[in-house]
Amino acid sequence: MDDVEAALKPVVYYLSYALAAAEYSFYKIPGSAVIARYVKSSHQNDPGRTLLELLLVIFAISTLLHSRTRADKSGRHFIKFTEKEIDELVDEWNPEPLAQPLDEDEQADLAAVPVIAGASGPRPTLVGTGKTVLNLASYNFAGLAGNETIKDRAIETLRKYGLGSCGPPGFYGTIDVHMDLERDIASFLGTEAAILYSQGFSTISSVIPAFCKRGDVIVVDRGVNFAIQKGIQISRSTIRWFDHNDLNSLVEVLEGVEKERRKRKGPLTRRFIVTEGVFENDGKMVDLPKLIELKLKYKYRLILDESFSFGTTGRTGRGLTEFYNIPASQVDMLVGSVANGLNSSGGFCAGSKVVVDHQRINGTSFVFSAAMPALLAVSASEGIRILQNSPQTGVLERLRENVRAVRGVLGGVRCVEIPSCEESAIVHLYIRSSSSEEDQSYLTTTSAKNNPTSAQPRNPPTFHIASEERLLQHIVAECLSHGVMVTRAKRLRGQEMVEPRPSIKLALSAALKREECVFAATVIGDAFVRVLEGEGRMGVAK
Repeated sequence: MDDVEAALKPVVYYLSYALAAAEYSFYKIPGSAVIARYVKSSHQNDPGRTLLELLLVIFAISTLLHSRTRADKSGRHFIKFTEKEIDELVDEWNPEPLAQPLDEDEQADLAAVPVIAGASGPRPTLVGTGKTVLNLASYNFAGLAGNETIKDRAIETLRKYGLGSCGPPGFYGTIDVHMDLERDIASFLGTEAAILYSQGFSTISSVIPAFCKRGDVIVVDRGVNFAIQKGIQISRSTIRWFDHNDLNSLVEVLEGVEKERRKRKGPLTRRFIVTEGVFENDGKMVDLPKLIELKLKYKYRLILDESFSFGTTGRTGRGLTEFYNIPASQVDMLVGSVANGLNSSGGFCAGSKVVVDHQRINGTSFVFSAAMPALLAVSASEGIRILQNSPQTGVLERLRENVRAVRGVLGGVRCVEIPSCEESAIVHLYIRSSSSEEDQSYLTTTSAKNNPTSAQPRNPPTFHIASEERLLQHIVAECLSHGVMVTRAKRLRGQEMVEPRPSIKLALSAALKREECVFAATVIGDAFVRVLEGEGRMGVAK
């Protein structure tokens, strides 16, 4: 027995020494004490977990040490094909299509898109026919497209800076003209700062998830555009919906959110109201003073998308804050479109310096997309200067006069329904059905109870999308044949949370004369009557 102990003594001594040396070396590694405390506490609470983690570590090490790229020299895992068999397999291979082929209606829609020769403007020329038409389909609200001053400045900038920015804004993509445009937008709106995005659609869909995270609450209008819908989906926040442009419904939802929080005894979270100034889908306008009052009362932050009111609404085109004489600082995140309002490209978010700086490292489109070309930034800055001088030049007054002229003509056509507000430069046209159908199908009532967790309205309007879009496309073609270019409001059917009603979307422009707008509206009204009478629809007489 003594001989066995004597023989094992050096081995035990060596193992003890090796363990002590390993422990000493381990604790010299930075962060080793944290790992040691974790292992001790984990083993005390659950010894089985320690064994499982040890097995997982051993498995990970063995997997890393075992190369999976070594060739199998024996070839037992490979099937040997002859050259003939290989050729047959290649000939038989039929790859899956990247997308489903267009159906008959989609092919017809694509073929019906008019192609213009030269630059877009208020009176473009069609390819093929060579016919000049009045353009009520392009976002040229202030008539900036084709402006000679803007064109000269763009050419000058192109020669100085070249075309592309060659990088994202945070990585060599930002140049002085981008910073100048951000200062111009902030100064124009009266905010502390502004941030520039290079794509208009990606602006609001990046702004929302930059601030709204999982666990936050977003209260959103059911009629918001597709870009906002994508933004709230990406945020993974808790979403509550209120009826379209109904601030009484908003009050109900805000009070319901607070009752729910108190019932759960949950902590206060960040809470946001998201809506549009002028809604893209129907041209309605939100009551901004009342909205500001509610967001202050219930302690919410407001994200306002002014993509279709910036550059068109207010005395100098500053949007709803100017129209209602409200300081822009009352809106926490004011989002606008440089593409729509200034005939350039991209979008912006204006607000406090803290809000803007946060997006420079958290706005996905800002971080990962290339900055806009310098010539487009300079063009937008020139557009702002034109809007600032609009009271003297009368640009926006001409736009408003054209809107009144078109609404005055189409308002007298019985088969046309105009949901858009009188101040909107976007005018949507619905097919008006008979009064009995309208009372039952198109007017929202308050009989049903609102479900704020669902995007669907309490009493959804009923309409046949395919038949209405087919009729509207016939009206578009009829207008084009008489020298007026209009378009249906294009939708991503099946992807939007609430399917918007089919409509013709008119984009009025200050570059058109009042007489031209009256002529265009008359052509559109006559087209409605001819097409709907030909289909035997009810209530189509003037």
